Amino acid sequence: MKKKLFMGLFAIVMVVFLTSCGKAPQVEMDAAKAAVVSAKSAQADLYVPSEYKALQDSLSAVFENIEARKGKLFVRFSDEKVKLSDISAKSVVVKENAEKAKAILIAELEVMFTEMTDLLAENNTLITKAPKGKGGAAVIAEIKGEMAVVAASVDDANGLFTSGNYFAAKDKLKSAKDNAMAINTELKEAIAKVTRR
Repeated sequence: MKKKLFMGLFAIVMVVFLTSCGKAPQVEMDAAKAAVVSAKSAQADLYVPSEYKALQDSLSAVFENIEARKGKLFVRFSDEKVKLSDISAKSVVVKENAEKAKAILIAELEVMFTEMTDLLAENNTLITKAPKGKGGAAVIAEIKGEMAVVAASVDDANGLFTSGNYFAAKDKLKSAKDNAMAINTELKEAIAKVTRR
């Protein structure tokens, strides 16, 4: 009787052991996946792309490893659980890094907008001092047209900035600044020539 009872208990213990060993760590998998999604929602893929890609690659590698071993007997997923926990922790850091990078870009753009406002104001002042002699009126009209294009680009950049499209706003502002600086140089050189005469 004792032998049958012992064998029955042993069989139950073995069934529990075997079924628990081969079971994938679903809770940890879901937590790690949610953490990576949270990092993406903070636009980590845009602001810290290499960190985000490393995170995704790590998650994919662990998931593939679990999938390959799932259902096998005597399989323990303790290493995978540790890796999934690390991925969840790293996701928090990547999310924070993305938020910092975004804040730095926003601050940089604010400085660029201020610089452009000053540069446009300086160009408007310089144009009043530009020589208006022979052919000068046509040149001034052309420069005013170029300045209008630059001002429109700054307005477009402002719209992109307001909508949260910071990288496009930066590209637009950089191009506008290059053009405004070229106009600035041209006006200063023209004024200097007249002053020297």
